[in-house]
Amino acid sequence: MEFFRFHRSIPFMRHRLILNLISLAVFVVAVFFIATRGFHLSIEFTGGTVMEVNYPQAAPLDEVRTVISGMGYSDFQVQNFGTSRDVMIRLPANADVGAAAQSQQVMAELQKASPEVEMRRVEFVGPQIGQELAYDGLLALLFVVVGIVIYLGLRFEWKFAIAGIVANLHDVVIILGFFAFFQWEFSLAVLAGVLAVLGYSVNESVVIMDRIRENFRKQRTATVEETIDSAITQTMSRTIITHASTQLMVLSILFFGGASLHYFALALTVGIWFGIYSSIFVAAGLAMWMGVKREDMIKPIKKDNEGALAETP
Repeated sequence: MEFFRFHRSIPFMRHRLILNLISLAVFVVAVFFIATRGFHLSIEFTGGTVMEVNYPQAAPLDEVRTVISGMGYSDFQVQNFGTSRDVMIRLPANADVGAAAQSQQVMAELQKASPEVEMRRVEFVGPQIGQELAYDGLLALLFVVVGIVIYLGLRFEWKFAIAGIVANLHDVVIILGFFAFFQWEFSLAVLAGVLAVLGYSVNESVVIMDRIRENFRKQRTATVEETIDSAITQTMSRTIITHASTQLMVLSILFFGGASLHYFALALTVGIWFGIYSSIFVAAGLAMWMGVKREDMIKPIKKDNEGALAETP
């Protein structure tokens, strides 16, 4: 069932040179900012003080954030855990004040606003644990990338596989480039968003490549460019519906999910839009430039030594 019907093939590949040059420029800029500016890592990676407090009713998270920001903190996290009455507060490490004194200061300010609040737990997360989290996160990202490489290599002809791999890594680097340029906070939730985008983008690339492979077998007289254009056009209805519905969900997280999910939703938003772009122009364009052709998908018919058909009994 198609809600959006396109009666003519859209000439996507006609503009592949300009669009891929733009893509290359954005990719290079992203790498530049990653290398020069780095990331604004959250306290999950850098270490700090973790406090758990409890309210007798639903915790006023906005009030808690206002109190802590009023104390001069800018890099902190406030979120519910377990129930709506329990709050986890993460504060950056302070060389001048120990974890115990830091938590007591915050608790005193919170009790001024809400006297009924109670402290449940305080602990200090050292930089060593943060480094371990960063290492484990990068290791998870590496495993996902290797898994995708193996999957695409087994499922598709090697030209399609390389094109799909480059397109998916393109999305990840650009997401990281946005976080480096704007110095958005990079947390474990953002890392989870990057991993989700990898799988999401792979799915889009696989759908388009499958349709290209199918059209190579059906459209025997069409050129390679016409075959790829028709395949992408045939998947446009699915692309619009899938990405629009996903983006609506992500926007709801962005606007209503609170501060703890804000950058996670930003990572997904950037990944969704660049995932569409890379699947259509980067993956398909690279496959075409590498010389993908109908013969790569259709095995030639074998004949006997005389080139004649075998006699029927």
